[in-house]
Amino acid sequence: MEVMNKKKENSSSRMKGGMITMPFIFANEICEKLAVVGFGTNMVIYLTNELHLPLTKAANTLTNFGGTASLTPLLGAFIADTYTGRFWTITVASIIYQIGMIILTLSAILPQLRPPSCKGDEYCKEANSSQLAILYVSLLLTAFGSGGIRPCVVAFGADQFDENDPKQKTQTWKFFNWYYFCMGFSMLVAVTVIVYIQDNIGWGIGFGVPTIAMLISIVVFIFGYPLYRNLDPAGSPFTRLLQVCVAAYKKRKLDMVNDLKFLYQNEELDADISTAGKLVHTKQMKFLDRAAIVTEEDNPKSPNLWRLNTVHRVEELKSVIRMGPIWASGIILITAYAQQHTFSVQQAKTMDRHLINSFEVPAASMTVFTLTSMLCTIAFYDRVFVPIARKLTGLERGISFLSRMGIGFFISVLATLVAGFIEVKRKEAASTHGLIDKPTSIVPISVFWLVPQYCLHGIAEAFMSIGHLEFFYDQAPESMRSTATALFWTSISAGNYLSTLLVSLVHKFTSGPGGTNWLPDNNLNKGKLEYFYWLITILQVINLIYYLFCAKFYTLKPIEMHKTEDLETKKDGVELVSNV
Repeated sequence: MEVMNKKKENSSSRMKGGMITMPFIFANEICEKLAVVGFGTNMVIYLTNELHLPLTKAANTLTNFGGTASLTPLLGAFIADTYTGRFWTITVASIIYQIGMIILTLSAILPQLRPPSCKGDEYCKEANSSQLAILYVSLLLTAFGSGGIRPCVVAFGADQFDENDPKQKTQTWKFFNWYYFCMGFSMLVAVTVIVYIQDNIGWGIGFGVPTIAMLISIVVFIFGYPLYRNLDPAGSPFTRLLQVCVAAYKKRKLDMVNDLKFLYQNEELDADISTAGKLVHTKQMKFLDRAAIVTEEDNPKSPNLWRLNTVHRVEELKSVIRMGPIWASGIILITAYAQQHTFSVQQAKTMDRHLINSFEVPAASMTVFTLTSMLCTIAFYDRVFVPIARKLTGLERGISFLSRMGIGFFISVLATLVAGFIEVKRKEAASTHGLIDKPTSIVPISVFWLVPQYCLHGIAEAFMSIGHLEFFYDQAPESMRSTATALFWTSISAGNYLSTLLVSLVHKFTSGPGGTNWLPDNNLNKGKLEYFYWLITILQVINLIYYLFCAKFYTLKPIEMHKTEDLETKKDGVELVSNV
């Protein structure tokens, strides 16, 4: 009778999740990203034009907010993996984000919550302390909301495919492609439609539309609850990692055992953190294996985890350490990507942006080409590239995520290399028409010369960023997948901070007599922006070599997985796999 009940439970569990949940998760992602990007893209204009903040104060406000929003995913991931699970973390975080959006929308609608408007040369009264307090509270709420949403949505979506079911497991890599496609599509709508509404209709409606979109995303997400495959949190992953470190240190003087059978195993103890399979022993970082050596002082039946840990827990720590170098390789690509929103926009401002005589493309809207090329590449990759590559490699996903990331790195090198040559051409046009000393004049060269570098960045992101996400989800210990996804966001944060540092150093050390500089403050025509692009190109080439070295010697996470058919017939067969 017990066996029959367990079979029913297994059958019920397998009915949940799968492709049927994707419309709810993708609808949530589209609406949520529409809200986030719709709020953030034009925020500096709102702060300067509506709240009358000085540009430096507005920029610092958004920088501080962005920094906070980049750190909170680590907190959100910890809460999800340790206490609440991913569904409830996303739900509560979305509600917190919604409250922040409502407050900001009300401040744009109600006159008493913002300073009086001013026109022309009138004195513009800056927002007072209470009005700024409302702004800061709303931004802080959205930052904490992002912290719960960002690391959990990707992991939760991938959780819907059972790794023990071969049919569902092959769908995971497709999920990452279409997740990123939905995200890119909503960002494309946000930087065009939402920004147009904010600039031409009003900030109340411009903020109101993303707020309503966020509300819809919450309702849709909760509505799909009965269909979701929810994995229970397995306790603090950071505590387990620390326990392995402490146990290995305490036993640092012990000799290593030659027979792996003497290393501690306890399937019952690890049951909650190894539902998809047990990590098997690897030969790297053998000093950590001491944490699994049983001594006379240890009680294997009821172990003190600060002295004795299982092989599975030791391998969890090894997996996290092995991921570090690959994580670091993604930072420089984000640094290169970040230039699209700074110097590339400044280039576009100096160029002829007329599409037709009566319509001029906004400089900031050139990122549409990045998003469009990214979306087209994702669709091409999924529908054309993967089927062809699958026939050549025999892999269900076409190529491994490590190969996919390598292609993205190479294309990003081409993007900054091309950007340098296009800047040379732009300055030649400025010199030919005598505009070198006229920074506000439009150089008679079409802005669409910038399209190649924007498109190459989009193609690179479609390969590298999605491959990076796949890597973190696949190679992280199953009990740490929200935390691993948070690492993806911290690499983006680190890349942006590195960009700031690099720009500051280049600006400082390339300054010369007469105000000459690679990156001048006022006149791009007199600068050497192409040198800066090529400096990033050199850094990316070094990073690509570093990445290839790391990828070659990277040890894929080895898992001992129970076969689905064995679970149903109560056999003990196992399958050793390395997810690629």
